[in-house]
Amino acid sequence: MKTTPHRHISDVRHEQLYAPRHEDPYFDAGKPPQDARCPECGVVFHKGRWAWGPTPKDAVSVTCPACLRIHDQFPGGYVTLKGPFVQAHRDELKKLVVAREKHEKAEHPLERVMAIGERAGSLEIQTTGNHLARAIGNAVRAAYDGNLKVRYEADENLVRAVWTR
Repeated sequence: MKTTPHRHISDVRHEQLYAPRHEDPYFDAGKPPQDARCPECGVVFHKGRWAWGPTPKDAVSVTCPACLRIHDQFPGGYVTLKGPFVQAHRDELKKLVVAREKHEKAEHPLERVMAIGERAGSLEIQTTGNHLARAIGNAVRAAYDGNLKVRYEADENLVRAVWTR
């Protein structure tokens, strides 16, 4: 008799992060030549990356890529939540989106929710990055089941996630 081994938490498959097929003008505009701090949100560029933390002594003022996207109203990801379930649980879903953003933003400060809007019984979420859009879609699917479709646009550095229930 064939037995199936038990799955352990360490055996859970982790999805690979999406690697853009072309340059993103917001991230490829050039890294600051020295330590910097975004005057809009306070995120710090130090040792080659943007992170939350204390401002280095010699930091210059540079607007981070996420704040530039927000200012330009140019999302890196879209999430649409639709179906009868959305209308009945709108507030719960919004709280889940905000919680997922908080979790992601703690480690990846350039991944943020730009807007949460409503249209024709659906929730429309815009994000500064494509990873957060996918993470929100996965979190909603994990919490409420339903059907999630994620599409990466071939000619843009953009992701569209649509969840239906």
